[in-house]
Parts: sequence; structure tokens; C-alpha cells
Amino acid sequence: MTASWGFDRHLRYDELVEWVHGVAADHPGLVSVEVYGSSSEGRDLHLVTVTDTTAGAHHTKPAHWVDANIHATELTASVAACRMIDHLVKGHDDDPRIRRALATRTFYIVPRVNPDGAELALADDPRFLRSSTKRWPRTDPLPGLERRDVDGNGRLLQMRVADDDGPWTTHLDDDRLLVPVPPDAEVGKRSRYRLLAEGTIRDFDGWTIPTPRAVEGLDLNRNFPAGWSTAVTGAGDHPMSEPEIDALIRAIVARPNICGAHAYHTSGGVQLRPSSTRKDSDLPPFDVWAWTQLGVQAEAATGYPTHSVYEDFTWDYADIMSGAADDWAYEHLGIYSWTTEFWDVIHAATGTKSSTKIWYTGPTDDEALAVLRWVDQHSPSGYVPWTAFEHPQLGSVEIGGWDDLHVWTNPPPSLLAAEVDGHPDVAVHQALAAPCLEIDHLRTLPLGPSPQAGQQMFRVEAAVSNTGWFATDVSAFARKAALTLPCEATIEGATVIGGTARVEFGQLEGRAAARFAGWNDGTPDRSLIAWTVSGMPECEVTITVRHQRAGTDVATTVLSGNQPEVPS
Repeated sequence: MTASWGFDRHLRYDELVEWVHGVAADHPGLVSVEVYGSSSEGRDLHLVTVTDTTAGAHHTKPAHWVDANIHATELTASVAACRMIDHLVKGHDDDPRIRRALATRTFYIVPRVNPDGAELALADDPRFLRSSTKRWPRTDPLPGLERRDVDGNGRLLQMRVADDDGPWTTHLDDDRLLVPVPPDAEVGKRSRYRLLAEGTIRDFDGWTIPTPRAVEGLDLNRNFPAGWSTAVTGAGDHPMSEPEIDALIRAIVARPNICGAHAYHTSGGVQLRPSSTRKDSDLPPFDVWAWTQLGVQAEAATGYPTHSVYEDFTWDYADIMSGAADDWAYEHLGIYSWTTEFWDVIHAATGTKSSTKIWYTGPTDDEALAVLRWVDQHSPSGYVPWTAFEHPQLGSVEIGGWDDLHVWTNPPPSLLAAEVDGHPDVAVHQALAAPCLEIDHLRTLPLGPSPQAGQQMFRVEAAVSNTGWFATDVSAFARKAALTLPCEATIEGATVIGGTARVEFGQLEGRAAARFAGWNDGTPDRSLIAWTVSGMPECEVTITVRHQRAGTDVATTVLSGNQPEVPS
């Protein structure tokens, strides 16, 4: 069953839990699983930690965060997160780059943020919700269409109702496909229809068919604190009002070593980056540049281009998408965060990326026809022939059309594995760019007798570097807002004279800063920390350097007059 899962189908909750625990059992030195909270319906929320524990505990290394499937039907996201876990554990055996990443970095992966919504989408009698299954803001549904599997075939399709004034008609080249009636209403002899989601109508008056938002109206990706607003649809009662988001944020904040984040979604075949509420010109130029550099690698690995949500994906600037995870991670933590939107069926069918406004405008007629032709060849069950059905309220209708779950929202199961491949390398690339503190060498210099009887005085020096591409505080936004504590070094094993054992030494730049230094970058990535100590000659002292994000490094030396030592 799940042991031989080829990432070619979507796992139900119990299967998913079994799979992640199975991976952890098979790789005890690399993978651990913990419960970080509970969903609205009481399901455990699972966090998978992947790192080489023989090279250090997870919290002592800079880390990258990946979470998935916050929206109920966006199931490819969960497959991608699991593929990430699989990529890391298999790569540890035979890929030097993965081995280095797991020795020096940590990966935190949440395969399914919203198990309740996903379970409902995968049920034998499915329902498709935007996100949470919790009823909000009202508990009683409004009159109108409720999406249901009325013909009992286990799929949620569409209903077309013959209507001489309907806004849809058949495509000239394929009468299975419905396209909008043109503005002049000239359709010739083609039939016209009203097109509805498959379902039943609550309190039907025999004429009008309202289409209210489902009573389960929450959007968990609008419940994050950054930009939270009651004006945003589905935002909840207050920031972090929903248990899934409260638990997720607390899990991230409890791991201050996180330096970057990916939230996996569908669809569009793009990498989206902040901001959702501000123009690029209102962001630090360095941060926009850094996202662009990461995006170049991401597009090379996956074919997914990078877009700013505000600049490229916003339809109405009076109705912006705020309260999302990627904005929160950037604005509150100062880390480079992403929303990956998997799958673009229009690109699969035509070789051309779909419009960045497709979430609002839908496909063109030609694009829809191309997708239908593609489905006929690659996933014949993705478009269901229209079949007459006697609806309990509407009378004679036809049920059929797109299987949206496996065409527009997610790829067909046979293409799942190929769609998510390449994305693990994007996360690994960004993780390896994270700041990483290292002690390059230690030196002790004798200074003469100590006031302490029988002891000597020494100067102990620790040469420290940030070997990562990013600065220790990661982003320019984090630097300006002072979102991280400074680097610190401590010495143990001897008495410090005229100072303190713990020394703060600010933030260290990363290699990315050299691009802006005009071929004269100096050493902003280095620091030399020194103590005057008293101790017995040849006694051992331990130096520890740490930073919230850049990790921890430890080295030992003995009090002597030796030249610089490279710690083991």
C-alpha cells in the first residue's frame, strides 16, 4: 500500500500518517515525526523533521520550512511535500549535495496543514470546500446551490440546464465543451445553457438559483496576522483564530532557526512571492533582488516562473489578498517565503503559460478547447460525457463536464510524480543559501602569570565566519526591523578577566553582499572574538558560537602558546 506509493495518487489521512511514520521508522537517524497541534475536527497535525542527527541536533542548524495542502482540494501540494521527504532520505545515501544539506541544515515539513478539508475532498461522497470544514461565519447555510454528488458516482461534476437565455453555448468545434455566449448573443442554431456545479438547491423557489459561499466559509490562508482584515473573505474572527493556523504559527516561531519557507498550493504553475499588499518599490531593493536570484534557480529546476502577488496576480487593487502565510513569514520573521502553485493544465495543453489573471477570468475558448483535446489524449476520464439526469428540483438536466479536481486543480494521477519532481531541489537550494556560523580557527596566546595562584593568563581568539549566501539575519527587511538577535559567542573552562564569558558580535553578512561591494568586499562575513582568561596551562576551554538562524558551532582548544588551530 503506502510502502510502495509512487506519488501517483492522493493519500487519505490514515494512509498519510502511516506513510510518514513508516519513513521515520526506516530512517531513525534522519527523520522524526511529531504532533504540533489538532485540527478543528480533532485530527493530529504532523510535522516531519529531516536532518542528519549524527552531525547535530535539528535546532542547532539553519532550517527550511515546507508546508502543504492548507486548501482542501489542493492535494498535489501534499504529494509534493511527501516527495520532498522522500527526496531527502533517498538522496542522503547517494547524493553528496543532499548529504551536505542534511549534515548542515534542517528541513521541517508539514505534509497536510488542513487534514479535515482534504479528507472531505477525498471522501467516497466528496465535498469540495475552499479550506476548513468549520462552519463560519454562520452555522446555518443560506438558500441556494449546495455542491453535492447528486447522481451518486463519487465525483463532483457540472450540471447543464437547457435555457434559451442561458449564458453558455456549445463550442463550434466540439459540442461537448461549453463556452460563454458572445456579447451580441449570436450563436446560430447552437443550444444555450445555464451551467451549474453539481448539487441540490436549498429552499428552491422554482426560478432563482443563488450561489452562496459554502457555510464552511473560512480560508485558512487568510487567517495569518500579516495584513489580516475583516474585509478579506474567509479571514476568520481574528488572526490565528483557527486551530490549524494557531498551531502552525506557534510551531514556526518555536523554531527560530528557520531561514526560508515554501507553502505548497495549486494551481497555476508559478512561484509566488510577497508582497500581496505592497508594490515592489515599497520593499527593500535587496530583498526583491534576492527573491529574483532564487527564482532563477527555481524556474530552471521546475519551469515555474516567479511572480509578485501584488504586481502580477492582483485583479482588483481595492480587494487585495492579505493575511496569507508567505506575507506573514516575510513581514513578521523577515525570511524569504514563497507560495508554490503546482500545475498549469493550459501550459500542459498548449505550451504557453496561463494568464496571471486566470483565477478571475478563466480560460479563453481556445484554451478550454486545447485542454479538452489534451484531456482526451492524456486523461480521458477528466471530461465526462453529458448524461441526462432527472434532478429532484430542476427536472431534466445533464450531468458531466470537467472533473475539476483532476484536471484544473490537480494533474491527473498519472502525472502527479512528474509534476512535483524538481521542487525538492528548489528547497534544498534555498536551504544551502541560508546563513551558517562556523568557527574557522582558535588561537591562544600566553599573557603571563595570573592573579589566581598557580594559573596563567591567556588571550583566546575565535575566528568566526558566516559561510552562507544570506546574512545571519537573512533579509534587509529583518535587518531594518531588528527581527533577530545578534550573533553571540561564549567561552567555558576558564575564568574570564575584565569581561564576560558571553559576547555579542552583531550580524554577519553573507556572500550575497559581495555582489554590491564593487569588487572590494572585505570581510563583512567574519568576526574575531577575543577573551582574556585565567586558567591552568593545558586545560581545555570550549567556545560556542550561535545565532537564532545561522546555527551553532562548538570547538575546543587548550590554553597554551600554540599557533592557530583548525577545530575538528
